[in-house]
Amino acid sequence: KEKQLNNMKKICFITTISMTLKAFVLETAKYLHENGEFDISFICNYDRGFENSLPDYIHYYPVEMERGISLGGIKAMLEMKKIFDREKFDIIQYSTPNASCYAALAGRMANIPVRLYCQWGIAYVGFHGIKKEIFKLEEKMVCNLSTWVEPDSFGNLKFSHQEKLYPENKGSVIWNGSASGVNIDKFDIDNKQIWRDEIREKYKIPNDAKVFIFVGRVTRDKGINELFAATKKLLTKYNDIYLLMVGPDENSGTVNEQLYDWSKNNSKIIYCGFTNEVEKYLAASDVYLLPSYREGFGSAVVEAEAMGVPVIVSDIPGPTDAMKKDSTGIVVSKGSVKELAIAM
Repeated sequence: KEKQLNNMKKICFITTISMTLKAFVLETAKYLHENGEFDISFICNYDRGFENSLPDYIHYYPVEMERGISLGGIKAMLEMKKIFDREKFDIIQYSTPNASCYAALAGRMANIPVRLYCQWGIAYVGFHGIKKEIFKLEEKMVCNLSTWVEPDSFGNLKFSHQEKLYPENKGSVIWNGSASGVNIDKFDIDNKQIWRDEIREKYKIPNDAKVFIFVGRVTRDKGINELFAATKKLLTKYNDIYLLMVGPDENSGTVNEQLYDWSKNNSKIIYCGFTNEVEKYLAASDVYLLPSYREGFGSAVVEAEAMGVPVIVSDIPGPTDAMKKDSTGIVVSKGSVKELAIAM
């Protein structure tokens, strides 16, 4: 057993919050444990429920990481370096903006031999002015400090090369892209009618109503202002449409307050909250909407398509890689309420 432990490669996965590890990494970690010789560790913000849910073979090192830019980032980076120096990982894999920044710096200082940046979205694409320039410099720094970069779409790979974030001989996309693909045992289209009836009955939605769905956080960068404005426009003409909002329903503070209040008080806009059964809500819907300003890939796009639901996405790298234009969905200009309403 001691010999086996000595032969194991030590790998550490790092994200800012536990939800990202749970959604995109945990199943990969389980697969690595079952099919290879890996000693596996996780780093993210502290989450007791997440810690208690992990298999005993995964080591968990909580590191607090505040959202946005703060002096707390220096503390987080130094804590990671301390862990890296002690554990001497063979490879660290990081994603999400804050975690990637701290892990890339700490990994370089600790001389971790393989520093893999999973570029699941590029934050500065949705910014303007000096904020955009600062975050572009940060993105370039993370890419330079990483020994390899894996964006989750060919669109973002091409964009990164055009922006000179890293050279053309650096970076690759796994197969057709996405962070972790789609589990078609979970997104089982054979259950579509059962789930469709279940969700529509739950929310008292008529069988012949047209149902649109959005999955994600209520933020400006997800195109929520345009989504609400386009839906409001359609509701003046059509009485048989509904919009399901699946995910945390709080306004991040970046969405127009009047539009948000209108959506909360409109019976045709249904806030469903967070769910682990998004496949059921997709099955109950007719069209999936993602008018986002920036995405890595847009995993819910392929999840919707796995359930046979057509999509409407904005013309940005990532979501446009996850669908076939005018075949599985429609592409609209980012930020255009008019085009979104017409597509809907």
